[in-house]
Amino acid sequence: MTATLTPPAAGPAASVRAGAVPRRRTRLLALPEVRWAAAATALFLLALPLQLAGAPAWIWGPLYALSYATGGWEPGWEGLKALKDRTLDVDLLMVVAALGAASIGQVMDGALLIVIFATSGALEALATARTADSVRGLLDLAPATATRIAADGTEQAVLVAELAVGDTVLVRPGESVGADGRVLDGASEVDQASITGEPLPAAKEPGDEVFAGTLNGTGALRVRVERDASDSVIARIVRMVEEASETKAPTQLFIEKVEQRYSLGMVAATLAVFGVPLAFGEAFSEALLRAMTFMIVASPCAVVLATMPPLLSAIANAGRHGVLVKSAVAMERLGQIDAVALDKTGTLTEGTPRVVDVRPLRERSLDEAELLMLAAAAEHPSEHPLARAVVDAARERGLDLPAAEGFTSSPGIGVRAVVGGRTVEVGAPARLHAEAEIEGVGEAEVEAECAEDADDDGVVAALARELEESGRTAVLVVVDGTPAGVLGIADRLRPDAAATVAALTVLTGTAPILLTGDNPTAAAHLAAEAGIEDVRAGLLPQDKVGAVRELEGAGYRVMVVGDGVNDAPALAAAHIGVAMGRAGSDLALETADAVIVRDELAAVPATVALSRRARELVVQNLAIAGVFIAGLVVWDLAWTLPLPLGVAGHEGSTVLVGLNGLRLLRDAAWKRAAADGTG
Repeated sequence: MTATLTPPAAGPAASVRAGAVPRRRTRLLALPEVRWAAAATALFLLALPLQLAGAPAWIWGPLYALSYATGGWEPGWEGLKALKDRTLDVDLLMVVAALGAASIGQVMDGALLIVIFATSGALEALATARTADSVRGLLDLAPATATRIAADGTEQAVLVAELAVGDTVLVRPGESVGADGRVLDGASEVDQASITGEPLPAAKEPGDEVFAGTLNGTGALRVRVERDASDSVIARIVRMVEEASETKAPTQLFIEKVEQRYSLGMVAATLAVFGVPLAFGEAFSEALLRAMTFMIVASPCAVVLATMPPLLSAIANAGRHGVLVKSAVAMERLGQIDAVALDKTGTLTEGTPRVVDVRPLRERSLDEAELLMLAAAAEHPSEHPLARAVVDAARERGLDLPAAEGFTSSPGIGVRAVVGGRTVEVGAPARLHAEAEIEGVGEAEVEAECAEDADDDGVVAALARELEESGRTAVLVVVDGTPAGVLGIADRLRPDAAATVAALTVLTGTAPILLTGDNPTAAAHLAAEAGIEDVRAGLLPQDKVGAVRELEGAGYRVMVVGDGVNDAPALAAAHIGVAMGRAGSDLALETADAVIVRDELAAVPATVALSRRARELVVQNLAIAGVFIAGLVVWDLAWTLPLPLGVAGHEGSTVLVGLNGLRLLRDAAWKRAAADGTG
């Protein structure tokens, strides 16, 4: 069990061991949206100081014109294409409003509007490209080549894509498994955290299933291929992420729900304001001026800006407190959730195994410190996660570790070393006994040599069973052939996990559920500590997506919180996905809509509460903007609204709602959200 995992050389295997996906980053300027937005912004920033400094219009005017062209041509063109489908795109409306502003002398205002929309489009394109990069990079988890064993026993290095169902491949120590299959021969431990999220390597013996992209330990395995490369679990994760991203409901901000009706109504009203007076004999210039004034005061710019500042302020405030929310849409969606699904390893837990129990046998002379010291000294040369946990526990207690001699490691069984003249073995209780039988020693003989009375084996079994039933991994320590004690190792619950679960229950009105690839016993024990009753364990990535779809089918808007590659499909399928930042895989970080950078789980309910506060301010701002627009429109239609006064009223309402939204930038807003998030 506690076999050595020899550290592989730096490269793809090392990246897999850390749960990382090799990076395939799209260059920033490779995206046309980014290039056009950058050009428009640069031209605007060149023109603005020249205009404010009183330079002649022939100097800054062409710069503004180029800013209009570079930033507005693409949304304008897309809007024109949308008209073919009888759809009025708000981007086209914004371009028309910007041109209308320029036509009556408000050149700077129109250019600013163009820059804002171009930048928004660039950010959306960048987010889409980065997610696609990570999905493609996920395929690098699986090795490019594998060692196939021919019928005559010879070994051939072949491309993984050339493997067929029924082929036999050899997986050497430290290599990544090349294909999904079943072990024919050999014993080892395989780190399959990238697939199941389990924190500890899983022991593999003949008959056990292995997955492409997982990392083999120190034993050699002969594996029969059972799936084509295109149908491996890794390939299915890629497809699930892509499909979930494509089929996810179209993202809409609150105001966009009435976008079409408002836009069509404003265009029709502007034409009427221009055409009706003209038909009754009003001068063309006066009718045009009235129509342009109407278009400015009725423009959705103020409404759009009424929506964005609260959401952007909430994003900035959350960012200062270690939460990266990737878009205004994501910030709005956070406040809409009414169900939460949590991953276990690395999310509710710290993701690192620790020694939580030290149980020396009462009949032996060793105390807890001596037992832990001997086990840690024997495990010190090993790189296995359990070995590191034992060594770390000894160091935390300040124990001095003597040098180990004659260190040996048996894959899937344990380690043996001589410490201070005593032979120390550390491993799984059942496997150490099995190894003894392999060496020709019967069970009764083992008990006779290892115990002063015939009950030792029963005592060890009872201790191991007790630890395993409480969610621990049992590790037997044998000294000079005699069982000396049992260590209990477990992944530790985050200190704020229980409080976070309780806070999310209050916020959503529904208790969170636990979705994990770990074994049911460990999952149930940890869920009980965290206060979660609905536990779904032993799940593969597609099972997690199925659980999310089930909740959505029941009418819930689901937030998924996870950190691993195996969580990425569920993060993409959920209404909102949140990833833990420090231990999160690249794919999870890119797929998620928000990232908890500092891994402070309590920040999740605080951010949800902040999002709900932002939505409240959005409603307030829409009411303010609506009052201003209605008042100015009535003035323009019933009497004659001077253009400068109309622009001042329009801009004044924009400033007012902007300042109202900026209230969420204050630290007091986060403190209030954190208080709301704790119930």
